[in-house]
Amino acid sequence: MSATLLPAKGSPPADGTTLAVSPSACEVVHDQGSGVVTFDRGTVESLLASGNFFWLDLGHPTADDFDILREVFKFHPLALEDSEQFNQRAKVDGYDDFVFIVIYGAGPDDDRLVEVHCFYSERFLITVHRDDCPAFAEVRRRYRKRERAIDHPSLLLYRVVDGLVDSFFPSLAELDDRIDQLEDAIFMKADENQLQEIFQMKRQLVGMRKTVTPQRDAFASLMGSVAELPGLAEEDEHYFRDVYDHLIRISDLIDSYRDLLTGAMDVYLSTVSNRINAVMKQLTIIATIFLPLTFVTGFFGQNFDWMVSHVHSWPMFLVLGVGSEDRRPPRAPRILQTPRLVLRPGTIEEMHVRSSQPRHRR
Repeated sequence: MSATLLPAKGSPPADGTTLAVSPSACEVVHDQGSGVVTFDRGTVESLLASGNFFWLDLGHPTADDFDILREVFKFHPLALEDSEQFNQRAKVDGYDDFVFIVIYGAGPDDDRLVEVHCFYSERFLITVHRDDCPAFAEVRRRYRKRERAIDHPSLLLYRVVDGLVDSFFPSLAELDDRIDQLEDAIFMKADENQLQEIFQMKRQLVGMRKTVTPQRDAFASLMGSVAELPGLAEEDEHYFRDVYDHLIRISDLIDSYRDLLTGAMDVYLSTVSNRINAVMKQLTIIATIFLPLTFVTGFFGQNFDWMVSHVHSWPMFLVLGVGSEDRRPPRAPRILQTPRLVLRPGTIEEMHVRSSQPRHRR
């Protein structure tokens, strides 16, 4: 179910032509069963005029769809503002004649989450979401062949909310099986891909925990005050208590799987450390074998023919090889100093006079 994406209102197309906006399609559940209808003003007004309870499931909403919700259903501006901006915190807000609920379930996309906004009153239930929501398929299948009006609207709300909450269980079961496979694979042969997968699953669990914990707190706050919300009665509290119990179980499972992943990461690090220790042990054995051989070959490879040829026993080896080592600390090299020539005053003149006098030959 998707709408045609067109330029925003007030901004004409680049070529100057006028384009018509195609209305969105949505799933509807009412007294005549379920099916796909066009989400426009006429369809919504006819459903409201029938006087029977109905459920509209609007996926991938556009700005025009929110205008219909604002003008036809007369929802509170704060509720519509929260519904237009996704990535909301899970909550249950009561208004004059309807309840606005933000709840999360498991989805098929990368983050494994789907955010659903619910508008509930005594006359209708409207769910708005951007991602695909597989949890609604089972609920719609149950009401598909229904030939009479929905006599218990709060039960439908419970099934929608419970279907979203219970959609976490299959995802968590897949994580549990994958954690077991990872632990076995780490014991067999640990590699970096397993460590990356562990971190990826931990991030996924952290995302689930950030959505499940507010939902648990929101439904915990409803205990004892469900009848105060529009369209709900005191006996409906039993249904929401069941949803609260499921959220507690999911929260405990998430914490347990996080601990299992932490244990799997510790096993990975221990396995890698043991492998490094085994390699170091082999290198130590090789070094122990070749160290004395290196010393012997180095000693007998010296250019001291007399010393090598006179080594016939271990005592002679120790005396000549070990005892002849110079253990004195190295001395600083001596600097050769050139004697300085000191000339007295008048020396150069005397040498000049002597060189000018004639020499007498014998």
